[in-house]
Amino acid sequence: MQYTLNMAAESEFDEEEEPLFSDPEDFVEDTDDEELLEDVLTERPLEADGIDSVVVVDNVPQVGPERQEKLKNVIHKIFSKFGKITNDFYPEAAGTTKGYVFLEFASPNQALEAVKNADGYKLDKQHTFRGNMRHWLEDADCRDQYSVIYESGERTAIFSNDPKEPMLDEERARWTETYVRWSPKGTYLATFHQRGIALWGGEKFKQIQRFSHQGVSLIDFSPCERYVVTFSPLMDTKEDPQAIIIWDILTGHKKRGFHCESSAHWPIFKWSQDGKFFARMTQDTLSIYETPSMGLLDKKSLKISGIKDFSWSPGDNIIAFWVPEEKDIPARVTLMQFPSRLEIRVRNLFNVVDCKLHWQRQGDYLCVKVDRTPRGTQGVVTNFEIFRMREKQVPVDVVEMKESIIAFAWEPNGSKFAVLHGESPRINASFYHVKSNGKIELIKMFDKQQANSIFWSPQGQFMVLAGLRSMNGALTFVDTSDCTIMYMAEHYMASDVEWDPTGRYVVTSVSWWSHKVDNAYWLWTFQGRLLQKNNKDRFCQLLWRPRPPSLLSQEQIKAIKKDLKKYSKIFEQKDRLSQSKASKELVDKRRLMMEEYRQYKDSAIQLYNQQRELRLQLRGGVDTDELDSNVEDWEEETIEFFINEEIIPLGELE
Repeated sequence: MQYTLNMAAESEFDEEEEPLFSDPEDFVEDTDDEELLEDVLTERPLEADGIDSVVVVDNVPQVGPERQEKLKNVIHKIFSKFGKITNDFYPEAAGTTKGYVFLEFASPNQALEAVKNADGYKLDKQHTFRGNMRHWLEDADCRDQYSVIYESGERTAIFSNDPKEPMLDEERARWTETYVRWSPKGTYLATFHQRGIALWGGEKFKQIQRFSHQGVSLIDFSPCERYVVTFSPLMDTKEDPQAIIIWDILTGHKKRGFHCESSAHWPIFKWSQDGKFFARMTQDTLSIYETPSMGLLDKKSLKISGIKDFSWSPGDNIIAFWVPEEKDIPARVTLMQFPSRLEIRVRNLFNVVDCKLHWQRQGDYLCVKVDRTPRGTQGVVTNFEIFRMREKQVPVDVVEMKESIIAFAWEPNGSKFAVLHGESPRINASFYHVKSNGKIELIKMFDKQQANSIFWSPQGQFMVLAGLRSMNGALTFVDTSDCTIMYMAEHYMASDVEWDPTGRYVVTSVSWWSHKVDNAYWLWTFQGRLLQKNNKDRFCQLLWRPRPPSLLSQEQIKAIKKDLKKYSKIFEQKDRLSQSKASKELVDKRRLMMEEYRQYKDSAIQLYNQQRELRLQLRGGVDTDELDSNVEDWEEETIEFFINEEIIPLGELE
């Protein structure tokens, strides 16, 4: 019966005229957002809101949906001790948390308290919360850091680079027993000890992790900084391989050990660009391993008869390897994609003596340097086989040189390469451009160069041609945009050249490990202007701290470059201030006085706020902190005061 009534009602509704919901033409909306959305607008972000109250918690367990609620409860319990958590966010990928959390506190002070007190908190055996591991990137003046070892290894220091003079950030005696090494993104500093290695990081270079490996002498990091590989020639057994050990950096746990007959070609393991695979070459075998399991890919190695060398692409999970000629079978270079093991290009080569694999840093090009002995000749000819990796079927171009090759190097972010060739004193420097039309063009050749090494700026375009050690430290600064020599100089007996990550500065040095006198490092601009000469007793090593890749997109970088003139005035003003005649001591004194004033001001404001209730009591509940407070209760009153009276006789006026 109910069903019949409902059907009848629906029938009547259908027959009626459809109601209109649109406003009349002369309708004027007189209700504002505050009335309609009062409860929503109270929660809206304000213009003054920032990220000062937000904390990023890293190294959190990665869990699925069934354990997420428990994880959130644990995290909330730990961090609510430091203040009220107003919001949290657990990023996910494929239903699993990513291993980091965003927590928003009620105030910046509470966030600071959480960072201060939770640093180093051990959640479980595999997860320890760390502080800000990229603190050095927050420097307001974008100064890069570098490590220096001197006094024959007794002292190690970390400096921030400044054009006027280096700024000491940290210095320790016997910090390392041999040398130090930065991780690929600059997060960790590794030091070497008889019992193993230690990793340091954060604002004050606290010890982050220790790896016990007796007699460790060599290490290597995965590009993703998740793993570190250590090598020790001591204590290796058949039952328990310990010559090479792969460690998990976050947990400190040993992932797997391997035997090693020789470390002559270190690193033994080579990593894919994303850290998902690593590979090892043995006789007639190429073994590819997966992370995090550390097991063989597809549970079997590749059988490659006679394999001589291999190398991962820095831009893709592609391996290049070569094998020599065997009877009537030519030598060949193969490009293989992983994990599919698909051969994407094979190049046959003849009369081959040796091959060297050179990847351009972004993986756009591969150069195979092929030394050949053509039939009917006794000399060695070198071919540069250039593989265009981003084009269909990977076409190959060839550049032939009949002179001996001293050095080869790709421009890091471009399509140029440089070659040093010939015999001293007639060494030539040639610059080539791989053009998009399928041709390789010789741009320029400088003859009679005193150089045996090529050092490109990390950003490309600029380079240093250096004659190290036996060539007495001759330096040539080149701009390859038009192939002009900007400056020529000399750092006598220089043994090393190191570009900073930005390409603005370059350091040349004479290491005590190579030469026992004149040990120092000199700082130059990319144009060849000498800024500093830093003499250190028995100076050994300088290493720039790497920077992680930029988070900006190419479009954002282009926009910044386009609007650079907008910011240039601010930078020029800062440069003028830094070049002023005021001494460093005076600037430090003024900075200290300003800091003392700020502290006094903050304490005065705090006292003023604390005394507000007392002021209200003394003034009858009237708030006089504002000039216009209680204006409606004001009354105007004129008050006259009698001061004195003076009588002057009229006669005196005449």
